[in-house]
Amino acid sequence: MSSAGDIEAIERATLQAVAPEVVESLPGWLLPMDSGTVGRARSAVPLHHGAPDLDLLEPLLARYVARGFVPSFRLPDLPAFEDFQRSLAQRGFVRAKPTLTQTTPVHALPAVDPDPDVALADAPDHAWMAMFLGPGLDPVDGASRAHSLARATGTRFASLREGGETVACGAASFSHGWLGVHGMRTAAAQRGRGLAARLLKAMAAEAARCGIEQVFLQVDASNAPALSLYRRLGFSTAWPYAYWQPADPGAV
Repeated sequence: MSSAGDIEAIERATLQAVAPEVVESLPGWLLPMDSGTVGRARSAVPLHHGAPDLDLLEPLLARYVARGFVPSFRLPDLPAFEDFQRSLAQRGFVRAKPTLTQTTPVHALPAVDPDPDVALADAPDHAWMAMFLGPGLDPVDGASRAHSLARATGTRFASLREGGETVACGAASFSHGWLGVHGMRTAAAQRGRGLAARLLKAMAAEAARCGIEQVFLQVDASNAPALSLYRRLGFSTAWPYAYWQPADPGAV
């Protein structure tokens, strides 16, 4: 169980990394709004895991509608949120995309020596973008995600290069006292070689240099290969969450 301070810091760091077009707030909530495809950039999220105030549901919905966005929520799968989830279901919202927020200490990802094949840059270069947008990613969704990451502040773009070719990439956000790991991709032909682990260790080394002691990431609950990797590297689940979206957006 994460502390209240950790929960708020992770959620604020997440939004800084995905850089929504608009972020509003209500007591205990952040309300990111965005016209792209990144769910975290356009779903209301609580800043604590106590039972949410049901009286805030209508104001939350109204804020999105007033700005012309379809309301969406990113809610922890915890008992405290069952009444809130039930109220959303009664309004025609459905649960989707179960995801895990996972954390580990930076020192659990030690880099014995600097990895000469991993470079961290302040902006994504052409090779990073090509790797990120490679086969297996919906081009529209991928472009939206890349644009979101690229306009964020406090993010470094990691590239692992072999023979002049970028074979793995990821984005490391440094904010609110946390290293956030986003956008991890490995070339299909290079999977199973530990490249993602090398990227994570390089990110952790940079975080340690900056005095950051904790790492978080969000991973699809059905992504078995990624979950296996993160478990080997010492990550554990801080909390699960899922998205709640209207089954009929036009009816909201």
